[in-house]
Amino acid sequence: MRICVAGAVGAFGTKHLDALARIEGVQVTSVVGGPPDDIDAFAAARGIGHATKSLDEALARDDVDAVILATPTQVHAAQSIAALRAGKHVLCEIPIADSLADAEAVAQAQRETGLVAMVDHVRRFNPSHQWIHRRIRAGELTLQHLDVQTFFFRRTNTNAKGEPRTWTDHLLWHHACHTVDLFQHQTGGGEVAGAFGLQGPMHPDLGIAMDMGIVMKAGTGALCTLSLSFNNDGPFGTFFRYICDKGTYLARYDDLYDGREVQIDLSGVAVSNDGVELADREFIAAIREGRAPQSSVADALPTMRTLDRIERGLR
Repeated sequence: MRICVAGAVGAFGTKHLDALARIEGVQVTSVVGGPPDDIDAFAAARGIGHATKSLDEALARDDVDAVILATPTQVHAAQSIAALRAGKHVLCEIPIADSLADAEAVAQAQRETGLVAMVDHVRRFNPSHQWIHRRIRAGELTLQHLDVQTFFFRRTNTNAKGEPRTWTDHLLWHHACHTVDLFQHQTGGGEVAGAFGLQGPMHPDLGIAMDMGIVMKAGTGALCTLSLSFNNDGPFGTFFRYICDKGTYLARYDDLYDGREVQIDLSGVAVSNDGVELADREFIAAIREGRAPQSSVADALPTMRTLDRIERGLR
């Protein structure tokens, strides 16, 4: 399996490269960088044979079977469609688009080409959330309330590694997307029964809301409250509290604790404890097996419809 990683130098591009290196039968044959990147030196340091700043150049190569897009949100839809039209399977970082119409256009391109098109809703693959999901599906737990905090300190335009970048992400279409999708996934899929959001003032330079609150209710009756901030001066990340009928659980990325901070052993959940690697493994397996992947673009559309619903309410 010959892979191109676009946005390779960024925080999640490097996570995918590290994950792919642990998967048998996979070779990264091309990397794509952005305007500030020294992509040639980056590729040379990792022993990757081709480097470019043109995604079209990479898509035209015969030694690229599939593309992983870890690029700015604003180009996800156009790049995903371009990859599919070029005959390449595509795994795109969330969100697949920053509008419902663009997400639907990607889904249409997937239907027309029949190729694998997947969105990296990594929370579905984190072992911590998989452990919860399996117990909900088995009837061992009933989710009553999912309380989530997504906190960053981003008063300047920096990425997750603290480095300057050329694009700006969004609390709703990027960071809330993770939790909206996870909540719908944990409560049976499909759109939620109710959702609304409120946002704080816009940043004068970045042009985005720096604080936001979202409440959702599933058809099961379960609630989700999500608070998001780019103004948090302290530990950053996303922290999940599952309040269930039989216990409370705290998920932090790939780790899980009970309500009294006792860590839960997740060693038997999957072949890896790295959610990014597990998503990449699912993408590659779906291509090899000729099937739709978990977290396909079609699966992501209910999430995009919920985000669109919240955005319309914000207006």
